[in-house]
Amino acid sequence: MGRRILNEALRTIVNAERRNKGVAELRPISTVMCSFLNIMKTRGYIKDFQVHDPHRVGKITVELLGRVNDCKALTYRQDLKAKDIEKYKLRMLPTKQWGYVVVTTPNGVLDHEEASRQNVGGQELE
Repeated sequence: MGRRILNEALRTIVNAERRNKGVAELRPISTVMCSFLNIMKTRGYIKDFQVHDPHRVGKITVELLGRVNDCKALTYRQDLKAKDIEKYKLRMLPTKQWGYVVVTTPNGVLDHEEASRQNVGGQELE
């Protein structure tokens, strides 16, 4: 269920970007989704997001910048060792300069650069 929630949220963001909308509303929400959106905000893919009523079903309002071309969450999560993150990145991303692989680690949800810097492995999300 949790993997589907993240995948549907990311598809909603991509569809809103393709329709040139400035705002996307995501329902339902999860803590992993909030961490994922925080990484997207840090990397400059979205402008900002706000969580409304997080204790119930809730919703997240995302302000878009128009920089997201494609974004997917994998329905299966592979375990990645710290030394294998770079190989996985080269295999999964279209070019060396574009895109990020997001990994859930014991230190939280991190992108591939931060996970390599901290030398931690985990399960990949995207």
